[in-house]
Amino acid sequence: MSGRDAEHQQWWRHAVTYEVYVRSFADADGDGVGDLPGLTARLPHLRDLGVDALWITPFYRSPQRDHGYDVADYTDVDPLFGTLDDADALVARAHELDLRVIVDLVPNHTSSEHPWFRAALEAGPGSPERARYLFREGRGADGSLPPNNWRSVFGGAAWTRVPDGQWYLHLFDSSQPDLDWRNPEVGDMFESVLRFWLDRGVDGFRIDVAHGLVKEEGLRDQVVPEGSEPGSAAPTGGSMIERTLRDEPMWDQPEVHEVYRRWRRVLDEYAGPRGDRILVAEAWTQTPESMARFVRPDEMHQAFNFSWLLAPWSAEAFAAVVTGTLEAVGPVGGSPTWVLSNHDVIRHPTRYGGGPRGLARARAATLTMLALPGSAYLYQGEELGLEEVDVAPEHRTDPSWFRTGEAGRDGCRVPLPWDGDAAPYGFGPGTGQPWLPQPAGWGPRSVAAQQADPGSTLAFYRAALAARRTFATTAGESVTDLRVEGAVLSFRRGPVTVVLNCGSEAVPLPPGEVLASSAPAGTVLSRDLPADCAVWLRDPAAR
Repeated sequence: MSGRDAEHQQWWRHAVTYEVYVRSFADADGDGVGDLPGLTARLPHLRDLGVDALWITPFYRSPQRDHGYDVADYTDVDPLFGTLDDADALVARAHELDLRVIVDLVPNHTSSEHPWFRAALEAGPGSPERARYLFREGRGADGSLPPNNWRSVFGGAAWTRVPDGQWYLHLFDSSQPDLDWRNPEVGDMFESVLRFWLDRGVDGFRIDVAHGLVKEEGLRDQVVPEGSEPGSAAPTGGSMIERTLRDEPMWDQPEVHEVYRRWRRVLDEYAGPRGDRILVAEAWTQTPESMARFVRPDEMHQAFNFSWLLAPWSAEAFAAVVTGTLEAVGPVGGSPTWVLSNHDVIRHPTRYGGGPRGLARARAATLTMLALPGSAYLYQGEELGLEEVDVAPEHRTDPSWFRTGEAGRDGCRVPLPWDGDAAPYGFGPGTGQPWLPQPAGWGPRSVAAQQADPGSTLAFYRAALAARRTFATTAGESVTDLRVEGAVLSFRRGPVTVVLNCGSEAVPLPPGEVLASSAPAGTVLSRDLPADCAVWLRDPAAR
């Protein structure tokens, strides 16, 4: 296979993928909720932005208790979002625009309205129907205590009791019962789901809670330090994906890798003219090494790397993320991934301080991230510089809000502004607010407004992605000369030198031609790099 052929086949190694939170991207029918026809109509925005693929959050039939991550039918489209014909039209149009399509798959649990779970409730204890899930007898003399001490990611106990006295496990909401992946029926069902969507032309799957699925056999108690409480997630710092080193019998069991080896064999059957069909793990692993296990050659193609997302604004912290990530994936031949925002975390301009400073830092971090080897994942709206929205309590819908009383994830999920000066800002037809209210004053942040402004954040993203294409696939799989001097991070990738100034004062620039910069439009970078700014410099000898 020639180098060019290999590059096409392994398109994912250097791709930029754009996450579409389908409820909040674009609404075609005016009900206030985004849908597949709305997304299809707006695909030219993604082409013009310069991304290679889109990842779409779940659009399957669902009662929407967790906005689609509670699936009742994996092989149909929820009427809220359209039809199977709409899904086919979306894939076809994306391929016409040279965009690949990755769909979300939720294998750790189903909806409580899935036919399997309904049958399990009707069949009773000891039945084959219940064996598809994790039903257990309770503890205590009358079985009134949960089977173990596990806690839900969304807060509260991870067990719910049914009228006949048994309990079922749900590591998320009680409407999301966990499947028993030690039951062969479960694996067979999901292989059929993979083939269903592969036959319809999708280019890959993002696997939700990929570190879940298999639990430690016996479902023992979680061991916690004296004085501490059990937990299945560490949502401190506003992130449900932050991990800490601890005993976790509910996550990352060795047997889960057999599931993904089986899936990889299926996807390899479908590799063809458009290149590989891929698997991307959302694995909340505790270390870079445990993350790397998911991307061994016969398993996933990629795993999300949340290390940068969780790092503070610091040259030292960012350097440690780069070094640790590349050292972890290198021995298994894995492709690193980089991400700063997604639908589960506070948007990075807000994390970096909000306002003009937060946006400047967000642009600088993005530019630095895009220069690294591997692939990058963008979250819808970051190309507009959107910040977290303070959603009023009466409008919040995140199940974690109802279970914990914490604000949850609604603030990063507010529908996008496309044009106009008032809600719904072109998100859909009509004049009413969408499913999550948009704030006043978003007019200048809309796509239409920023398209007309050469100094906008949208213009910055388009320019950065265009510049990235000039070296991303030819600059190698490593970085060199990585160093931290005070508050400044710098490294080289092929012919490009990257400098990120995390400090409060301007710093001298090394020689080189400016290829891209996060500085405001009109800023001339000749001798110094401003605070909270990043730049790509091309070695003149490399031209």
